[in-house]
Amino acid sequence: MGQYSIKELEQLSGIKAHTIRIWEKRYNLIDPHRTATNIRFYSDDDLKKIINVSILNANGIKISKIAEMSSAAIAQKILEFNQTSGDVSNYINQLTVAMVDLDEEKFETILTGFFHRSTFEQTITGIVYPFLEKIGVLWQTHNITPAQEHFISNLIRQKLIVAIDSLPLPAKNTSKVLLFLPENELHELGLLFYHYLLRKAGYQTFYLGQAVPHDDLKQIFDTHRPDMLVTAITTALSKPKLLDYLVQLTTDFPCSRILVSGFQVQHLEYQCRFDRLRIVRNVIELKANIINP
Repeated sequence: MGQYSIKELEQLSGIKAHTIRIWEKRYNLIDPHRTATNIRFYSDDDLKKIINVSILNANGIKISKIAEMSSAAIAQKILEFNQTSGDVSNYINQLTVAMVDLDEEKFETILTGFFHRSTFEQTITGIVYPFLEKIGVLWQTHNITPAQEHFISNLIRQKLIVAIDSLPLPAKNTSKVLLFLPENELHELGLLFYHYLLRKAGYQTFYLGQAVPHDDLKQIFDTHRPDMLVTAITTALSKPKLLDYLVQLTTDFPCSRILVSGFQVQHLEYQCRFDRLRIVRNVIELKANIINP
């Protein structure tokens, strides 16, 4: 069971901590627990309740009315909003609830509903990415179990792989791109989405996936001679080690363009010696580099 502070509830629901406390006292919407040392905390059920209340309130239902509704009535009303509302936050909040419950059917239904309203690319950038950013607070505070993390990652990964497989094969005379994660890097959802965008743009792609040893990377590079390498670095590295790795990439693959994304390079001011290397901070920058290199 998760144990959330009121600040975490605020970050996940979008409702200010002060407002949550007022709702507790005035409407008894939730009843916080206390640790042995008398510190207040909230359960998974409290989190889901606050998220659901925030959805209804954002759609114009007064708190006094919500407080009188049963759990079944709240769930039904949210379903109606999901079917008629274009509010992205509704989808993101409901994905969070599905994750807490490990409810695959609900997760699939929510994503499919947005797919029907939008393109695959817009769904990933408009729903999946903001959702992953939002639940990042849960990873940071250890309120996501390994089971929940694998549950979410695998469902999204499946969607990405199916989308990639549905794209036509590129012509063999098109530019080649090698996609990989360095050793010890396991979070590949972003790289899979980049794979989708590159294949959709007509590139010939070679996807190596997670934790590729550098010697293996050099061997595969020698076989395919790609025009571009794409990678991501999210695992914590000291700045000297990170810079050393970037230098190694540009040294070992001097004739290829290199695009590097990931949390660890987001604020890195790389130097002019990385002449053929570009830091990619978001999807827009990636598309700018692959469409207008």
